[in-house]
Amino acid sequence: MKVLVTGAAGFIGAWLMRRLQQEGIDVVGIDSFSDYYSIDYKQARLEALGVSPCHSLAIEDREALEALFIRERCTHVIHLAAQAGVRHSVEHPYVYGDANLAGFLNVLDTCRRHGIEHLIYASSSSVYGRSEASVFREADRVDTPASLYAATKRANELMARSYADLHGMSVTGLRFFTVYGPWGRPDMAPMLFARSLMNQRPIEVFNHGRMARDFTWIEDVVEAIRLLIAHAPEPDAHGAAHAIYNIGRGAPTELMAFIELLEQSLGRRAERHWRPMQPGDVERTWADTSRLQDATGFAPQVPLEEGIRQFAEWCHAHPQWIGE
Repeated sequence: MKVLVTGAAGFIGAWLMRRLQQEGIDVVGIDSFSDYYSIDYKQARLEALGVSPCHSLAIEDREALEALFIRERCTHVIHLAAQAGVRHSVEHPYVYGDANLAGFLNVLDTCRRHGIEHLIYASSSSVYGRSEASVFREADRVDTPASLYAATKRANELMARSYADLHGMSVTGLRFFTVYGPWGRPDMAPMLFARSLMNQRPIEVFNHGRMARDFTWIEDVVEAIRLLIAHAPEPDAHGAAHAIYNIGRGAPTELMAFIELLEQSLGRRAERHWRPMQPGDVERTWADTSRLQDATGFAPQVPLEEGIRQFAEWCHAHPQWIGE
């Protein structure tokens, strides 16, 4: 087995690279090192987690991607590269079309031509949109995305399903639910809250605090991916070997409860600035993880309180990356 990880300098990608290398798996990473957030932070993340090699390569570059596949001869691909961010997609739509649609097509078709045994790709819990279901299940209808980002991720699922059907590929999609932990993405809520607390600034709380998220610890996410690598999907009734899994803790936490736990762990308290709901956002997420557990035996191991404690320790140890 030789595994290619795209988006290897990203939050999930770097932690996954670290885990696979610890397991002795032959792994190579690529990343575009886009300036969506600090490139220095991405480099520091790779260095701190001991990740190598990570080549600079954008999935939108079809010729460079083809050359990489020829050179590396990987057997499995874990595709995590994408333009992330629900709110960012409202103002910068073309970036999402390039990376999440054209880029994903490049990955899909290159995997097809090189006979990749199993392609695993990142989808998102955002595909559930403003679902009124109390718990989100993979079989739910997901045809009302609340943001362009969510729409590109749902498009990825449909593209992957069509390739699995047409070309006999084995493809697995992962719907990630709010991942948090050390070296997290700077634009996500846990990092934004920690930055405000560490710098003694008010916290901006959207939808006046009436929100809940299925916060998922980074190492639990990585373990789920690791288990799925060797778990290629079985063909469905139409002969397509394509599966989708929720990757979450399986329990929502009210936003205000999360903030209070973080305040306790950091030893700081902040004033709240109440804000309306942001375009493209949703009030609640809650992952039904029974399909993943049935397939792999996986269950999350890190309670929220422990995860926040470890995250707070990292914040105190790395104030230079919490920033102003």
